Amino acid sequence: MNLDFASNADYFFALAPEILLSIWAMVVLLAGVRKESDSRPPGEGTTLGWLSLVGLLLAAMANGWLYGVTQDAPGAMITIDGFRLFANWLFILGAGLTILVSMSYVGRQRLQSGEFYSLILLATVGMMVMGGTRNLILLFLALETMSIGAYVLTAFNRRDRRSAEGGLKYFLLGSFSSGFLLYGIALVWGATGSVHLPEIGATVAAGAGLSGLLLAGMALLLIGFAFKIAAVPFHMWTPDVYEGAPMPATAFMAAAVKAASFVAFVRVFLEAFPALYESWYPVVWWLAALTMIVANLIALSQANIKRMLAYSSVAHGGYLLVALAAASQLATAGLLFYLLVYTIMNIGAFAIVMVVSGHSEERLQLDDYSGFGWQQPTLAVLFTIFLLSLAGFPGTGGFMAKIYLLQGAVDSQLWTLAILLVLATVVSYYYYLRVAWYMWMRDAPAETTEGAGYWAPIPVQMVLLLSAGVLLYLGIFPGGLLDGALAGAEGLGLAREPFFGFLP
Repeated sequence: MNLDFASNADYFFALAPEILLSIWAMVVLLAGVRKESDSRPPGEGTTLGWLSLVGLLLAAMANGWLYGVTQDAPGAMITIDGFRLFANWLFILGAGLTILVSMSYVGRQRLQSGEFYSLILLATVGMMVMGGTRNLILLFLALETMSIGAYVLTAFNRRDRRSAEGGLKYFLLGSFSSGFLLYGIALVWGATGSVHLPEIGATVAAGAGLSGLLLAGMALLLIGFAFKIAAVPFHMWTPDVYEGAPMPATAFMAAAVKAASFVAFVRVFLEAFPALYESWYPVVWWLAALTMIVANLIALSQANIKRMLAYSSVAHGGYLLVALAAASQLATAGLLFYLLVYTIMNIGAFAIVMVVSGHSEERLQLDDYSGFGWQQPTLAVLFTIFLLSLAGFPGTGGFMAKIYLLQGAVDSQLWTLAILLVLATVVSYYYYLRVAWYMWMRDAPAETTEGAGYWAPIPVQMVLLLSAGVLLYLGIFPGGLLDGALAGAEGLGLAREPFFGFLP
């Protein structure tokens, strides 16, 4: 099918996954309308959870259909390229895994399941539009759609003061960062006369823009994205928000929301500002270096598992910034590969934490994992796999993901960043393996030795087993997924060679 975007029908077809998912989110919301009651059984949210997964399946089918669609309108606000389609798989996967692991949590915490799942679906719609638009105004609207859903999910548990506090902090700082983004968009439009990414790129390459105004706008955009991806020193909201949010919401934000922010960051800077690479490269270089170093050092001292995983998420953002600094097709493919692997291993890790906490917000300290390996050996083995993959241990998908980031950095001659990435990874081994040491090398407290009440329902078991299997498979046979990531990177029109390849 060929689309030239001469009519609104063309946009309908191009946005088929997003439209289907939006409609389905409304269906889930309406299906969940009922009188709130504190006497609902723990399994009440399961039906709506499976219904939400049907919507994600329909969106996935529509996304697969788009591979047979061609586009003849470079000026359209929506693009159909490999980068967008690969990113859509990532967002759908993140939302699906989150819903599967959240069903028991939603029931036990007596949350409004229809609202909870519809927010996840609508936030996913925002992510998908972020990955597929070349218009800065539409990008901002999509980003706010995602962000508002994330704000509400953070504060969703009204019975928990920490959830309300985390939601307020996230909303205030998120709104602040959105202001930077919007002001940056205004300045870029003022300097180039366009909000369309390829047109901005062409204007900048021709030297026709107002340089001072353009650099200011680009700097504000960079600050706004740095907030969204929680790069140091714009990460201060992350630990409190991740700790206060309901566990499934934390997993969703740490994986899918972060991935969407990176996808938008990469598209904007590699499509609109490649000619200004020498201007923004040093800033991204320092953001990557500081984020890897600071986040890993702070994570070393964390005794709360959620806060440790929060700083871990910040550190992984630093690794991903290395790919943006490298700015080549190989590095961008490595970023896409890393985001997908990170989504799987991060949600898997949070699912284990959820099981240990009793699908609540309890038992979140390191001491609570003492002896867990001998009480629940299967769950402990799976958690160990996720931790090793997060650390980048050989034989796991996380290791191959870091290898591809390193290859991208070396390909662009970013030797210092490559060395920092390796050293930061070595430091991270301590706090990941410390959890494994508590599970396998320490005795359980006497009061928890006889049955600690760990319960992993079937949907959670499905996620854990499939995620661990995929991570081990990708640790040995990553080629197929990497080929897909390379095809996705080609969608941005990048050459394999970096822009400049100079030494920092």
